[in-house]
Amino acid sequence: MQINFSKVNGLVPVIIQDNRSLQVLMLGYMNQAAFDKTISENRVTFYSRSKQRLWTKGEKSGNYLAVSEISIDCDQDTILIKATPAGPTCHNGTASCFGSKSTKGFLYQLQETISHRIDSNDSNSYTNTLYRRGINKIAQKVGEEAIELVIESKDNNEDLFKGEAADLLYHYLILLKAKGIQIEDVEAVLQNRSK
Repeated sequence: MQINFSKVNGLVPVIIQDNRSLQVLMLGYMNQAAFDKTISENRVTFYSRSKQRLWTKGEKSGNYLAVSEISIDCDQDTILIKATPAGPTCHNGTASCFGSKSTKGFLYQLQETISHRIDSNDSNSYTNTLYRRGINKIAQKVGEEAIELVIESKDNNEDLFKGEAADLLYHYLILLKAKGIQIEDVEAVLQNRSK
């Protein structure tokens, strides 16, 4: 990964994007030292132009940005980092410096929550209880929710329809977990079909 730090007096812009929701969280700048520290610690470190020093995001708040993926643009002078935030990214307490949290991409967070409840074997969790009952019960529940969605689609109550759609998606994610498949795998199939 070759970054051209010399183009802009040793600093390049860095776009931080939530690894799960893909929402843009913030913009910062890195020099070579900040980039190297980010790579070695797997936490985002910037070069602070106001402090005139390296600054690891979350060093005071604890709201670190754990690096998931790093990409460089075609001109090699801008960095895109997909990261998992440990809390609000903005100093104003919001998820993003560009406004409130978007609902887009929430399914990835829900997928992680479902996985955590199952992997931790939480006996108080409906999700875990259903999962432990086996694939047949999970598939049956997905079928029931699909039928309920079809029934609600024939009426004009938008709230009930959305509720049933949410129930179906939730149970579908449990079924994916039971089959060892991620929602990203299904997206890849759909993406290949769109070509």
